[in-house]
Amino acid sequence: MRKVEVSPYNSDWIKLFESEAEKIKLIFGRDLLAIHHIGSTAVEGLSAKPVIDIMPIVHNVYRVDAHNEAMISLGYEPKGENGIRGRRYFQKGGNDRTHHIHIYQEGSIDIARHIAFRDYLRNHPKIKELYGELKMQLASIYPYDIDAYIKGKEPLVKQIEQKALQWTNLTNG
Repeated sequence: MRKVEVSPYNSDWIKLFESEAEKIKLIFGRDLLAIHHIGSTAVEGLSAKPVIDIMPIVHNVYRVDAHNEAMISLGYEPKGENGIRGRRYFQKGGNDRTHHIHIYQEGSIDIARHIAFRDYLRNHPKIKELYGELKMQLASIYPYDIDAYIKGKEPLVKQIEQKALQWTNLTNG
């Protein structure tokens, strides 16, 4: 059974992202357009589950499957779309996960959603603090129930996501 652990921000998370991103770049080569550090570990000062979320952007998501063996050699488990159409998902570390890879094809709406969420939290310290406190509280209430932890975060995540997309349109539009 996987324990839900939320840790205070760790500056090593950036180095862990950068190290893994270099390996992923070698695997995907010309298929890769960009690679982003997303999720809570990408937001300085935010408490998070210590799992590095990485979002590579590719020309064609259907070509990703051809790289499954190379990803397996890095310790990743290919999970296909894993519930999100148009995504390729990989996880590393088994029950003690260390990395999640969310690969999208250029133009996917999910790219903007992930980046907007991350950048909104980076630029709104009070919301970041509120979100971090909620995650710590939920992890202490549901230490062995990842589903309850996720459901507990869901209303605030959706609210932040909606505000983040509006904020992004205002700041970039």
